[in-house]
Amino acid sequence: MKILSILLLLIPYASIAQSEDYKNMLKKHYNGFSTISPSEAKRKLNTKGVFFLDTRTKSEFSVSHLKNAIQIGSDNFIVQSVSFIPKNAEIIIYCSIGQRSQVVGEKMKVAGYTNIKNLYGGLFHWININYPLVDLTGTRTKLIHGYSKEWGSKWVKNGSVVY
Repeated sequence: MKILSILLLLIPYASIAQSEDYKNMLKKHYNGFSTISPSEAKRKLNTKGVFFLDTRTKSEFSVSHLKNAIQIGSDNFIVQSVSFIPKNAEIIIYCSIGQRSQVVGEKMKVAGYTNIKNLYGGLFHWININYPLVDLTGTRTKLIHGYSKEWGSKWVKNGSVVY
């Protein structure tokens, strides 16, 4: 009975972030690159030696990001910008939905990084299941950059979208 109660409490969060439309959209943008679930990534947020890399723009990052994440961008990404990270380190890479981060992750794999995972569903999924984001001061926030008005209004269901 206790397990059933817990499952019933979790159903609203799962359905917000993982609608069939959202899952289908992700399938169109993911190409088999290794992913990590938000729950597994959340457990690693404060783990020494695990690097969280944000591939969104500086303006997106300044609105909110994962605690201790490093903003690396994607448009002009060069592998040398992450040369301080050991090639065998655990790396969790993300963006709004996971498409830009996947592209950067693929470049890093070609350069010899061996333990990279893309945050499944990106920050949109993360905030939709009410996981914490922080602003530039490290304060928890519900603000999230919507990437575009079309995407933010369609895919972010639990947070305050800004552009």
